[in-house]
Amino acid sequence: MGLGRHKLVLLVLVLSISVLLYLLLPSGQPDLEEARAEVLRSDPQDTMNITVRTATLAGDWPTFYREVLPRNSLEDATAERFPVLLLHGRSFTSKTWEDLGTLHILSEHGYRAVAIDLPGYGESLRAQPMSSEKGRTDYLLHIMESLGIRQPVLISPSMSGLFSLPLLLQHPDRLRGFIPIAPVGTKGFKPQLYQQIQVPTLIVYGTEDINLGRQSLESLKLLLNRTLSPLHGAGHACYMDRPEEFHTALLMFLSKL
Repeated sequence: MGLGRHKLVLLVLVLSISVLLYLLLPSGQPDLEEARAEVLRSDPQDTMNITVRTATLAGDWPTFYREVLPRNSLEDATAERFPVLLLHGRSFTSKTWEDLGTLHILSEHGYRAVAIDLPGYGESLRAQPMSSEKGRTDYLLHIMESLGIRQPVLISPSMSGLFSLPLLLQHPDRLRGFIPIAPVGTKGFKPQLYQQIQVPTLIVYGTEDINLGRQSLESLKLLLNRTLSPLHGAGHACYMDRPEEFHTALLMFLSKL
C-alpha cells in the first residue's frame, strides 16, 4: 500500500513538471505578424519612427531587421513611396544606417526604409553565412517576399556586393534602383552581363578608396543606366566620411525614379 502511494505521488510530480515545462518553453517559431505587433506595442523609440522587428521566418531563414516608416504612416501605408532596402559592409550592421541618420532621413522623405543584418552579422549571428551565390540571392529574394518589399532600391556597400550583385545581374526586374558603394565581387561577372542591365544605378565611391572603390568602378561603369557620385576626400566607407553629401546624392537619385 505504501509502495503504491509512493508511485502515485511520483506520477503526479512528473506530470506537474511536464505541464510546467510545456507552459514555459516557446511553442516553436514565432509568427511574423505576432512578433511585429508585439514590437510595435513595446518599442520605446517609436517617437523616432523606428520599429525594430525580430522574427524567425518559415524554414531555416532567421532574419533580424529594422524598419523605418514615415511618421503616422502605420495606418496609411499607401502614403509611402517605393521601399529602400539597405545592406551593410563587413565591419558594420543595420544599426549603422540608424546611427548615421539614413533611416530617419529616408523616413522623413516618405520612403519605407528597411535595413537588415546579413547572416552572421549584427543580430543575425545565429544565422549561418551563405556560402553560395544562389543561396545569397535566394536569401534576399526571401527577405523581400516575406516583408512585402516589391522592387526596392537596393543600397549595397562593400561585402554586401556578394548578395546584391547576383540579384542585380540575374533578377534585374526585382529592383527599381541600385546604389552600389564599392561592392565586393564585381570582377566575378562577365562584362556582357553588366551591359545588359537597365536598372537605374547610382555608383557611390570615395575618391581616396584606391582599392575596392577603383576596382569596382571599372565593372560598374559598364552599366548602361548609371550615374557616378564620387565623394571627394572620402575612403572606403565613404558614406561614413561624407554623410551629408551621401544623403544629398541619395535623395536626388531617389527623386528621379
